[in-house]
Amino acid sequence: MSENYQVLALKWRPKQFKDVVGQEHITATLQKAFEKNRIAQAFLFAGPRGVGKTTTARLVAMSLNGADTPTTDYDLKSESVLDIIDGKSMDVIEIDGASNRGIDEIRELRENIKFMPVSGKFKVIIIDEVHMLTTQAFNALLKTLEEPPQHVKFILATTDVHKVPQTIISRCQRFDFLPLSNTTISDRLKYITENENQSIDEKSLSMIASKSEGSMRDALSYLDQVLVLGNEYHF
Repeated sequence: MSENYQVLALKWRPKQFKDVVGQEHITATLQKAFEKNRIAQAFLFAGPRGVGKTTTARLVAMSLNGADTPTTDYDLKSESVLDIIDGKSMDVIEIDGASNRGIDEIRELRENIKFMPVSGKFKVIIIDEVHMLTTQAFNALLKTLEEPPQHVKFILATTDVHKVPQTIISRCQRFDFLPLSNTTISDRLKYITENENQSIDEKSLSMIASKSEGSMRDALSYLDQVLVLGNEYHF
């Protein structure tokens, strides 16, 4: 295996809304929001793991900062989009709520967002597993969500929305991500294997889809193992 090998979940992470599968009710709404320039100040993406919440958050960031004006029709080869894809953008700040859950981290974030974006139109703050924040941190975040600077957009993602205070939820535009169906997963895996010039029968793809329990990320992880081990792998 090449030293530059990239796992399938990263290699095939959607770079445009049209590449996101199984969440059309969300991607269609977001694309319409950009078409009509009615983009919320804060979003809440809720749903099980591995179904596209963080990926969609990055697509929103690309749509906000990938061109001169907010649009879903951005150039995938532009420097700003490539920086977001590679996690290098100074204007897109991703925070893991599980490890940055205290009030000090949120206070630092509040100070940071006072400054204007470096190169894009917006500072995009993505907080993953936001339900892990402490009560004090949520209170500090609430003040910012109530009156955020015009140049800031928040995207909160969670696998346990019931632990997010209603005061936070009410200040966000909420989208509920669904577990992916086995058919959606197996069709996507078939598309990927064909483009990877790999041969795998549909029964095996169906078994992978079933074992992944609605998570595309898990399905791609299993597919990686199958392609490495071949006939040695058993479910």
